[in-house]
Amino acid sequence: MHIKKYNIAFTGQPPAMDSPWDGIVWKDVPALQVACYRQESGKHRPKTECKLLYDLDCIYGIFRVEDKHVRCVHTDFQSEIYKDSCVEFFVQPISTNAYFNFEFNCGGALLASYVMDPTRIDGKVKGFIPLTPEDNRQIKRYSSLPRTVEPEITHPITWFLGFSIPFAILARYATTPTKVGGQVWRANFYKCGNETSCPHWGSWSPVHELNFHLPADFGEIYFSI
Repeated sequence: MHIKKYNIAFTGQPPAMDSPWDGIVWKDVPALQVACYRQESGKHRPKTECKLLYDLDCIYGIFRVEDKHVRCVHTDFQSEIYKDSCVEFFVQPISTNAYFNFEFNCGGALLASYVMDPTRIDGKVKGFIPLTPEDNRQIKRYSSLPRTVEPEITHPITWFLGFSIPFAILARYATTPTKVGGQVWRANFYKCGNETSCPHWGSWSPVHELNFHLPADFGEIYFSI
């Protein structure tokens, strides 16, 4: 099976949260494509891309989504973000069999946890630790859209979601190396909108069923030296 791979460049100039997609920090960074849409999706399959960088302190990312049927009603930390127009970054550090899920809706709200057992029971994973409100305060993000989008936007629109995740947060839950340069971690990236008028489920690395919590289907991200 072909394994998706993406190289994350080291940056000496951390991007500001509102840095534009084609601005000085991001313009030369290659984008990965979230283009493997599940057959359960309708005709609306938004073009979704993501770029990543890292430094000694954080992983930085920016999503770009050419979307339509955009809705966002969940504003609280740890609310049901995936029901809105949503982008997601799941990452498994080299030192653990568990992984983190970071789910951002288009208004910038976050759902995040450390998942030890992804077995699904009544639609939820079996073993996980929710990240804390303090973690939430340290995970920075920027959205080009308002916190709430209701009624739904039904015309074509391009929106952006930038984020930064401190390595120190990952280290609170997993034994992560202090220097990640040269390491290969596993990850996947997603686009969904479960309760928009046109539900859809897309991924970077293909998933073999309609379930994003499938670490066996993750691709690889390499922290370039």
